[in-house]
Amino acid sequence: MDHKIDKKAFGLWSAVFLGIGSMVGAGIFIVIGQAGAIAGNLVTLSFFIAAIIALLCGYSLSKLAITYPSRGGIIEYLVQSYGEGFFSGSLGVLFYMAQLIALAAVAKSFGTYAATYMSAGVTPFYTNIFALAIVAVFVIINLVGAAMVARAESLIVIIKLIALVAFTTAALLYIKPENFSLADAPSGLHVLYALGLTFFAFQGFSVITNSVEDMQDPSKTMLKAMILSISLVTLLYIGVSVAVFGNLSLSEIIKSKDFALATAAQPVFGALGFKIIAATALLATASAINATLYAVTQISYTLAKEGNLPEAYERHIFHNSEGLVISALLIVPLILFLDLGAIASIASVTVLLIQGLTHTGHLFKIKETQANLPLVLLAIVGTFSAAGFAIYYTSSKIPHFGLFIVLTFVVAFAIEVLLRLIKNRNIERQYISKLIHQKEN
Repeated sequence: MDHKIDKKAFGLWSAVFLGIGSMVGAGIFIVIGQAGAIAGNLVTLSFFIAAIIALLCGYSLSKLAITYPSRGGIIEYLVQSYGEGFFSGSLGVLFYMAQLIALAAVAKSFGTYAATYMSAGVTPFYTNIFALAIVAVFVIINLVGAAMVARAESLIVIIKLIALVAFTTAALLYIKPENFSLADAPSGLHVLYALGLTFFAFQGFSVITNSVEDMQDPSKTMLKAMILSISLVTLLYIGVSVAVFGNLSLSEIIKSKDFALATAAQPVFGALGFKIIAATALLATASAINATLYAVTQISYTLAKEGNLPEAYERHIFHNSEGLVISALLIVPLILFLDLGAIASIASVTVLLIQGLTHTGHLFKIKETQANLPLVLLAIVGTFSAAGFAIYYTSSKIPHFGLFIVLTFVVAFAIEVLLRLIKNRNIERQYISKLIHQKEN
């Protein structure tokens, strides 16, 4: 019997592969140009600082995952830290909303790269049409329950990694050293202003914690997998950012910030290079949309609405058609009325704030998790500081940006009030619930 469980469990490298596949999704294709337009040729430093924050967050989440093993992930840790009350319930709803905003950003990125193939170029009309179309396609696929898509995920991860590594390796041979002149660099503060976006490129690392119930010896594997996956992705992102800025001037990056990665392939590979990287971006964003739809509808929506996961829940078996359709409808206005920069900024700040609140809550449970207090405190300082710099800078570029963030929190709290009044729902600790259920049986 033990032998069967071990065969199914995530080992170290399968968990690392899961983390890399989750991080190297749409994020890098979205943020390299957006962050580059802010930090200029210092964006590499911004990626490095974001990686340190991600490692600190990964450490904190690993300790929480080992102590409270649950597929609920971050929502579980919020409830464990803040209790089964109004505040944790609201944060559960906020986490669901953050996933929706991230999904909208990925869909918008897909639409932008797809529009580059049109003779008219990238226009709002084509971008939105393609963005809505890809969401509709994956909603239908998920409703039908096509298992082939899930099986294709590993292949997609390999393809996008090969394309990015090949592009980076070749592009590094053609870099122009003058593009890294500090005389043309913005002020050091811009490195911090770009942190929200560069951190967003790492944000998939938390998915590793969702696999804890399927992980072999998580007390030894979880933290190692987290550190290895984030470290390897950091090397890739730094290489990609050097390759992009070594081949494009700042003015070219600003001009093509929504698809800068594809544009950077042109000096090395010509028009074909642009199309190959754009195709890779389409593949990466499409797979990210499918994976995020699964997380949003199968876990986040159910926990936000019902307060717990069904007892019969199993990965790739439990389906929530209601959550799927409602989630898809909610992101339509985000796609239609906000540009990619605005959606990416809102998503990155919301993700940072949720991370910050999760690690702040960790302080209440630090005796149980036996985590290193200074490292958890640094994770809190890192996430809230990055969010603060992002809000300050983006508010000067996008009118009422701070209001968008506040409104997101207000809506989450309002939904929590309605759910309590209408459904009498209370978000529950999944880990404790399972222990109690086992004892009762």
